[in-house]
Amino acid sequence: MTSDEPARPAAEVPADAPSTAVGLPEAVGVPGAVGVPGAVGGPGPAGGSGAIGIHAEVGLPAAAVGVPVRRGMRVSRPPRHPRWLVDQLPVGMVQSDFFVRFVALFQEVASTLLDDADLVEHIPDVTVTPAPMLQSLASWIGVDVVDASLPEQLQRTIVASSSRSLAHRGTVRGLREFVEMLSGGPAEVLDGGGVWREGDAPQDVGWVRVTVAGTGHLSAEEFAAMIRDEIPAHVRIELWVGSRRVLSTMEEERDGR
Repeated sequence: MTSDEPARPAAEVPADAPSTAVGLPEAVGVPGAVGVPGAVGGPGPAGGSGAIGIHAEVGLPAAAVGVPVRRGMRVSRPPRHPRWLVDQLPVGMVQSDFFVRFVALFQEVASTLLDDADLVEHIPDVTVTPAPMLQSLASWIGVDVVDASLPEQLQRTIVASSSRSLAHRGTVRGLREFVEMLSGGPAEVLDGGGVWREGDAPQDVGWVRVTVAGTGHLSAEEFAAMIRDEIPAHVRIELWVGSRRVLSTMEEERDGR
């Protein structure tokens, strides 16, 4: 059916009129958007004063404006109440000033122990673990080259890199990653291993040649010692730093050293 009545103009809604989302007044029926100051319907920009925002249609908290959200952020434990032990005393004991101060002494000592216990979960994290723990963490994965005399950051890098390449230890890939981690630059690793037809294999396959541009934070002798520890015992190694050969177990065997 058609009507001869002219169409009625749409009613103009004032800008400051309250929200009537989902058919309910004032966002789910609560004045001022669930009564939270600074939300939709409250004073401030966009109807808010910067406090917790409320979605204008369903009354749900909206994301805070201007606050970056990062995935994987570390959330620390909430601070322990300064009277966590004293407040557990019976009412009659709390009324004694001497007894409260006496228990507070034990509370102060116990708080330091609990703070240490709260940090136990971070011990395996090489980025934050105390420096004396790095050698222990390295020993857990069979890495013996971490020494307290090395720079602390280098110790952390060695443990982190060794744990990532643990599955490839003893291979060309694992050795290359280890050498590049120590030197801080690209490394070339050649070895005598390979796959051949029966009878075509060369007589000597137990050798490896490593070439780097520099030794990073280590001296040439320290670098060579760490590389030697990473090579299987039956494999001969030749180490070149630039154009200088700093290690050759082939010559040592030939000379009987």
